[in-house]
Amino acid sequence: MFRKNARSKQKSTARALITKLNPRSPVTEQYRTIRTNLQFSAVDEEFHTVMLTSAGPGEGKSMTAANLAVVYAQQDKKVLLVDADMRKPTVHYTFGLTNMTGLSNVLVGETILTDAINSTDVPNLEVMSCGPIPPNPSELLGSKRMRAFIQHARDQYDMIIFDTPPVLAVTDAQILANICDGSLLVVRSKVTDTDGAKKAIELLNAADTKILGTVLNDVEAKNSNYYYYYGS
Repeated sequence: MFRKNARSKQKSTARALITKLNPRSPVTEQYRTIRTNLQFSAVDEEFHTVMLTSAGPGEGKSMTAANLAVVYAQQDKKVLLVDADMRKPTVHYTFGLTNMTGLSNVLVGETILTDAINSTDVPNLEVMSCGPIPPNPSELLGSKRMRAFIQHARDQYDMIIFDTPPVLAVTDAQILANICDGSLLVVRSKVTDTDGAKKAIELLNAADTKILGTVLNDVEAKNSNYYYYYGS
C-alpha cells in the first residue's frame, strides 16, 4: 500500500478550494452533482481513473480537478490526485506543497511511488505533484512505467484523477485519455470558443477514450459562479 508522505507545506501559496472552505455552498453542490453523474455514467463498468483537460489554458481544469478530488474524498473514497500537466503544473500550488519530487521522477525511475505521494489536510485525499518538468512529457506519459503506475494505483485507490495539459496545445492529454477509464472536458464561459471545444472533443474521440461529459464553469447565475455538468 502507498505510504503517506507528508511534504513541507507552503501555506502562503495554497489556493482556496470552495469544496474545502464551504462544503454547503451551491458551487460545492454542483461538484457533487458532477461526481454523481460520473458515477452513473459508469455504473456497469469499472471506473477508477479519470483525466481532466481543456481546449486551451485558463479554462479552469486544474481547479475543477482539485475540487472534484475533494468531493470524492468527502464521500469516504480513497482518492489520488495526480498532476500530469508536465508543461505548466499547478496542483502543488493548490495544496501548498513542494514540487521537488513527483510523477516525472517516478516515470524516469528516480523515485519510488511512496516517496512521490503527499498527504493533504483533506481526509482520504493524497496528491502526486508533477515533479521537475522533463524535456519529454509525451514520451513519459505514454511509457510502460506510466501504465504500471496506473495499474498499481488502481489497487490502492478508489479514484485516481489526472490533471492534464490543454488538449489543443500538446498531445499529452490524448495519450493519457487512451489509458484512463474516462475523460472530462472543462470549458469556460466567455473564454472557450465553440470551434475550440469541438476540436477538443474530436481529438479526445480520436484517442479512443470515453468522454464522460463537459464541465462548463464560470457561468453567472443569480450573481454566483456555478459549475454545470452536461453528459455526453
